[in-house]
Amino acid sequence: MAATVETSGIAPVGRRALRAFLRNPTAIVGSLFLAFVAMLSLMAPWLYPEDPLSMVARPFLWPGQNPAFPLGTDSLGRDVTAGLVWGGRISLAVGLAATCLGVSFGIVVGSTAGYFGGRIDNLLVRLIEIFQTLPSFLLLVVLVAIAQPTIETVTFAIAIVTWPTVARLVRAEFRTLRERDFVTAARALGFGHIRIVMLEILPNALPPIIVTASVLVATAILMESALSFLGLSDPNLVSWGSMIGSSRELLRSAWYLSAIPGIAIVCTVLSINLIGDALNDALNPRSPGIE
Repeated sequence: MAATVETSGIAPVGRRALRAFLRNPTAIVGSLFLAFVAMLSLMAPWLYPEDPLSMVARPFLWPGQNPAFPLGTDSLGRDVTAGLVWGGRISLAVGLAATCLGVSFGIVVGSTAGYFGGRIDNLLVRLIEIFQTLPSFLLLVVLVAIAQPTIETVTFAIAIVTWPTVARLVRAEFRTLRERDFVTAARALGFGHIRIVMLEILPNALPPIIVTASVLVATAILMESALSFLGLSDPNLVSWGSMIGSSRELLRSAWYLSAIPGIAIVCTVLSINLIGDALNDALNPRSPGIE
């Protein structure tokens, strides 16, 4: 019965957290901007059906100089607006996919270590420490450089360097929750390990995991942009980082080519961080918003 009471309390807490999130002005601002970027990215094939890397006009048209190209053109005559919209599609897709992979693997490793403890815990902790002792971005560059630089490779490499953070967090949560009365009651009722982990402990450990996942999305976008800036991305696809990288030598003569995608990265990452902060406040049991 204790297990049932503990689990059934999650839904009311979730509703209170949602109300607290919607009352947070920073959450609304971040969500609206991120929704706007996501909408433009999803509509990219309809807004700009042609290849964003194709040359469509005279090079170095400044923003506002030609109404057909509101953000101008680059050194090869490519539409900056089309590149910005398609680049957002790549950045968001990589950020979300890499975060999903990293969080999923981190939950599996962290929950296994935290729930069972003992030798399994010691072994998995050593594995986590091995990855955390390596410089994340250096490992990311090495992984992408060894393999063919495609979107799939970049996504998988980002997931590899981000999962230890989630694994440590999940392990700590599981080590605390496994000693609670509702877990003891579930064992007394004869529940198996998988059922206890999936239906009893994991739902109670989700709030910090959700907050961490929102931060990892922003981190993944920055990592993908940095790789694209260095030329370690798919050359057949446009991204915000590759737009900055291809125009870095033109900062004095055409600074807008780097500033526009740079502003897009800053605003997108800022909006995700605002959402993450609002989620942290809403899901924090000590926050006044969910009292």
